[in-house]
This record gives sequence, structure tokens and C-alpha cells, in this order.
Amino acid sequence: MDSLDATTHSTQLGLYVELHALPGKAAEVADFLRSALPLVEGEPGTVTWYALQTGPERFAIFDTFRDDGDREAHLGGEVAKALMAQAEALFAAPPQIHKVDVLAALGGLRQL
Repeated sequence: MDSLDATTHSTQLGLYVELHALPGKAAEVADFLRSALPLVEGEPGTVTWYALQTGPERFAIFDTFRDDGDREAHLGGEVAKALMAQAEALFAAPPQIHKVDVLAALGGLRQL
């Protein structure tokens, strides 16, 4: 079994953001989330970032950070600003942002 790598092992904090697209806006939400990746890559404090589609009009973002300062910086960063700027046009409800603690993680990619 793979052990945790140093990056994952030191990651203890995260965000889980639930997003519900307006009817007919799922493709636009998916495109928006894909376009946010370069913005996140410019954030050295964001260790991992995942944009997910969890249903036909349901999406989520899950990201991790080494400390609360990095998490707070992300919440005030460019992705958060862009997300809130598009909220009324894309989402049926405001994004639901949950601060989470990472209890366990498997680091690195494993061979299938």
C-alpha cells in the first residue's frame, strides 16, 4: 500500500463547495469550473483542487490547504471572486461553502 506523501500528509484543512446550476446552465457551469484551473494554479497555498459534477445540475469543488491562512487566502482569491460574480447567472442558490478538516488521505497516484 502507498504511504502518504509529504504534501498530502501535511494537508489538514479543506473546503467543500456545493453548487446547483440553474436549469439549462450545467454546461456553462462545467465550462466555468474548467476555466478556473489556471487561477488556482497561481495560488501556492492551494495543495489540491477538484471541480466535480455530482449530478445533472449539481457540482462541487473540493480543495485542500496546509493551514488556515492558505484556506482564507483562497476564499479571498480570484476563483472565489469569479464564482461570486457569476452566482446569479449560473446558480439556483448561492454556493454553499463548507470548511472541512481532512481526517485521512492517500497521497500520490496509484497504479490500477
